[in-house]
Amino acid sequence: MSVAGPRLRLLSLGAGVQSTTLLLLEAEGRLPGLDGAVFSDTGWEPATVYAHLGRLEQQVAVPAGIPVYRVSAGNIRTDALDPAHRFASMPLFVKNLDGSVGMIRRQCTDEYKLKPIKRQVRTLLGYPTGRVPRGVFAEQWVGISRDEFTRAKDSGIGYARNRHPLLELDWSRTDCLRYLAKRGWQTTPKSACIGCPFHSNAQWRQMRDHQPAEWAAAVAFDHAIRAGAARGNATGSPLLGEAYLHRSCVPLEQAPIDTVTAHEWRERQGSLLDLLEPDDGPRGCSPWTCRSSDPDTAGPEVAA
Repeated sequence: MSVAGPRLRLLSLGAGVQSTTLLLLEAEGRLPGLDGAVFSDTGWEPATVYAHLGRLEQQVAVPAGIPVYRVSAGNIRTDALDPAHRFASMPLFVKNLDGSVGMIRRQCTDEYKLKPIKRQVRTLLGYPTGRVPRGVFAEQWVGISRDEFTRAKDSGIGYARNRHPLLELDWSRTDCLRYLAKRGWQTTPKSACIGCPFHSNAQWRQMRDHQPAEWAAAVAFDHAIRAGAARGNATGSPLLGEAYLHRSCVPLEQAPIDTVTAHEWRERQGSLLDLLEPDDGPRGCSPWTCRSSDPDTAGPEVAA
């Protein structure tokens, strides 16, 4: 049976600045009621993200009666290093045999972020398997602010229709940061896997200088994936070239992460106009807004 409006309203909760803002706005009654928030866990998020998510649940979601659903397709780091496990490829930088640089096709966002969310949406709608009837859908809130409006896209599936409340409010990321700071949430982290190849130099520096355990884990992973994912090597499909986390295609601990890129300089110039966000650097990565097109990170893509 078709319905005129959404059966459910759900927040795609990446636990970063924009999605945290949406959850707080809803809890204050400034946005229409949510039926839940879905956090898709890759298993390799920074400790600050998990701590922030726990605080959000306890101090915002539970008092407001908003259930938070933590969903997962597994641990992306463990899967990449397990020769017995099929692995949805990360966008690793590859130094080819001829010396050129490419990038492995990105599948991780779909496999480790979007598919678990879609599965949870179907379950909450009451159709975990089979076809969802036409007209039955969830309104899915996605935290995209005015300064990144080009990332606002449809979900591509009939039973989950994306809505972008921050664009409707005409809020920028800086508006979100001001709002969060006034409410004691100024330490909201950026959400992205510890070993994401789309990290900028600024993000790698932040990790090296302030999260030494996570930096060590990223360096170890960088060495472990030099020949590509373990599954491909075990099945006789080795990577033709060498894989790296940093676009310079040198080991991460040797990579020129202290270099300030042109994109980062532009970010810094913009932040000088607002003391709230000095040197904030590039954005995090949410399920529906992967940073794959950012000039500071993107490279030519090659098949795995």
